[in-house]
Amino acid sequence: MQSALSPPLSGSVLSLVQSTSLTRLVADSVEELILSGELAAGAKLNEVALAERFGVSRGPLREAFRLLEEAGLIDQKKNRGAFVRVIELREAAELYEVRAGLDATAGRLLAERIDDTQLRTLRQLTDQMTSVDDNDVEQFHSLNLAFHDQIIAMTGNRTLTDAYRKLAKLLVLFRKRNLLTPMAIPYFAQEHSAIVDMLEQRDARGCAEALYAHAQGGRQRMLRDGELAGAAGVEGMAHGG
Repeated sequence: MQSALSPPLSGSVLSLVQSTSLTRLVADSVEELILSGELAAGAKLNEVALAERFGVSRGPLREAFRLLEEAGLIDQKKNRGAFVRVIELREAAELYEVRAGLDATAGRLLAERIDDTQLRTLRQLTDQMTSVDDNDVEQFHSLNLAFHDQIIAMTGNRTLTDAYRKLAKLLVLFRKRNLLTPMAIPYFAQEHSAIVDMLEQRDARGCAEALYAHAQGGRQRMLRDGELAGAAGVEGMAHGG
């Protein structure tokens, strides 16, 4: 409700607020298409098709592209259009290094302030991980993402949360679920349970070290799998296949 002490919004200001809200909604919608994989890394964003899909003009859509470019999710190339960003192996490795540091910081902070309700939430997630069928890679992947996002969010540190979530979105573009082979699922479920044990013990140092090692392990597996895939690609080209 408009305050009696506040001047009414001018037409230009109201238009700006409405435009900004629409731009944010469109940006969120396009982001969802990217993170779900419907718009794959390297795909060109079709302005006409997206404008029709969301029922907006191309003005708000282009502003949404600008926001997504600032977030690192798309690249806009002069005279060529907008494309979903491609994250190469080297950049993904750098992102993992930063993620390891953020995970460790979150573990240290949360161990010092976690409450019983938060512990129960994390225990429920690890219990679900333990019960996942060894071949249900997709389900374990979703639980894994939720577990780490909960740890970050539970710290209550908005700067840490914003930085982590931006980085996590960039890693989705890389789309290398290297830690998720069927035989690895029980091992990683156990790793997550051990992290919650340390949180319950309020072991800040141990939790930070465990989360750091966990993320670094993911980085090493990603590098190994990425290098193997690259080597296989080179060998296939050499044999014309």
